[in-house]
Amino acid sequence: MLRQAYQWVIGWSETPYGSWALFILAFAESSCFPIPPDVLLIALSVGQPLAAFQFALICSIGSVLGGVAGYAMGFFAFTAIAKPILHLYDPDLAVFNQVKGLYDTWGFWGVLIAAITPIPYKVFTIASGVFKFNLLQFVLASIIGRSFRFFLVSGLIFWGGESLKLWIEKYFDWVAWGFLAILILGFAVLKFL
Repeated sequence: MLRQAYQWVIGWSETPYGSWALFILAFAESSCFPIPPDVLLIALSVGQPLAAFQFALICSIGSVLGGVAGYAMGFFAFTAIAKPILHLYDPDLAVFNQVKGLYDTWGFWGVLIAAITPIPYKVFTIASGVFKFNLLQFVLASIIGRSFRFFLVSGLIFWGGESLKLWIEKYFDWVAWGFLAILILGFAVLKFL
């Protein structure tokens, strides 16, 4: 089943809609959607290694703009929109409340770390708005962190080229399970902060 999903996603790289799908996924993931855009970014970059950096740029822009949307949800509509979204990931809002302590301690660096790591970035985007974190610092940390993350992924694929594509296809199940484990670890780290 995972391999079929992979082949379906790889198919996006052969259509003119792949870039749009990546942008929309990156935007949505930064504010409300649970699936990280890395999955589609990797698939598109593997399908078209010469366009890997273009895909990283599209993903970065979508993610930062989605982060600003998450910030706006937290700032302007916490009770009506953001709180129900957060309850999906953090039912008792314990993690969300811990994020406040991270802001007090780390500020800019907390947002930057969340933007790079598999820690659920959407919790930080919404919390940034709720806690009225400096918008310019938030956007700057998001640009640096998300761009670093996505350009690193695309860069590895670009330099790995066809041999990396063959390796991913050969060990796809292990790669998929590893990615899932990293995602779960990100949620766990946030839970125990």
